[in-house]
Amino acid sequence: MKVLIDTNVILDALLMRDQWAATAQELLRITAMDKVRGCVTASQTTDIFYILCRQGASEATGKAVIKTLIESVKVLDVTHADVQNALASDMPDYEDGLLAYCAKRQKVEYVITRNEADFAQSPVPALSPQAFLKQFFSV
Repeated sequence: MKVLIDTNVILDALLMRDQWAATAQELLRITAMDKVRGCVTASQTTDIFYILCRQGASEATGKAVIKTLIESVKVLDVTHADVQNALASDMPDYEDGLLAYCAKRQKVEYVITRNEADFAQSPVPALSPQAFLKQFFSV
């Protein structure tokens, strides 16, 4: 199974965000063990790096985190068609639209996000990390 992990979930794990960190970390652990193929887009890596550095991490730390992340998830390219489809979609958030259309083209089965409502118009179904883990891993 192939899933695209939304930026908010990855940041929950990395920044130890209160109530979401443990579930996000469990999801990343499962992807690292190859029980599920976790994916991120190339554009997400720049967002994650930027946010980490803005939260106080050094550039060296930010790069080290991205290097570790891409050892356990597949990085998906973002194409011109993905950009066009996101811009033309009914999804209210452009960034979410970009992830959704990249996921569709790459035959991803689910987008894992804390903001399922933002993906209501997505061509790929969205699940929360909790719902995904419960449905597929009885966690």
